[in-house]
Amino acid sequence: MTVRVVPIQPADVPRVAAFLHANLNSRLPAEVWARSMTPPWTVAAPNHGFMLVDRTRVVGAYLAFYAERDIDGSRESFCNLGGWCVLPEYRFHGVRLLKALLAQDGYHFTDLSPSGSVVPINARLGFEFLDTDLVVVPNLPWPGRGRVSSDPDVIERTLTGADLRRYHDHRDAAAARHVVLDDGREWCYVVFRRDRPRNLPLFASIVYASHPAVFRRMFRPFARHLLLRHGLPATLVEPRIAGYRPRPSVGLGSPRRKMLRSPALRPDQIDYLYSELVCVPF
Repeated sequence: MTVRVVPIQPADVPRVAAFLHANLNSRLPAEVWARSMTPPWTVAAPNHGFMLVDRTRVVGAYLAFYAERDIDGSRESFCNLGGWCVLPEYRFHGVRLLKALLAQDGYHFTDLSPSGSVVPINARLGFEFLDTDLVVVPNLPWPGRGRVSSDPDVIERTLTGADLRRYHDHRDAAAARHVVLDDGREWCYVVFRRDRPRNLPLFASIVYASHPAVFRRMFRPFARHLLLRHGLPATLVEPRIAGYRPRPSVGLGSPRRKMLRSPALRPDQIDYLYSELVCVPF
């Protein structure tokens, strides 16, 4: 058999990035794919995922993003499954990539952007679903008090403790955007990404909100900031992540599923930091 499953090592990143640019998402230049494949946080990652190689030619790839997380006082190892692309004539071999990833011991596995055809495969392999109830909220020039800032200096001065470490880990992530909300009493660190439903780059998508109560009190000034500072007319919010359902909002009937395979963790313990969602600006 000439088709081999091989770990993606640092030296392989440029050619895998070129393959993904050519075959998965040509809107992202190969240089952006390469940057996205190498997370900015510190972690002892065994690989960047796995690739299919026919002799010396890359014919498939399945990216992985690794992280060590503190979950309820316990240090846990995560492998987030990223982009999966296999050339049509090699599709029969594609599941070998997934099995290679899942064969790695000691990890909790997440898949936060599976395509429709991947969802049933994951389900058969023991993944369960996260609550991805999703609403879209218009970003209007609402009045409101408090300070909303994307200035890195303001964020550095405001954040402390674990959230300051999270900011340092993510400030250079290609898809992550950072905002601090301060209502005069407490602050909330928010991470969002630009999303493109139906290929329309008009949406902010909330990845993380550190203090749901502050996020709720400051949502309208935050929405105004997204509109006027970032040029985004709408926000996608998962109430599970934000801690509440903003008003006014419209529910989206079929959001993309997100999935977890873990021997011990519950879906409600999972957020979207340290994942493909902050690394790849698809």
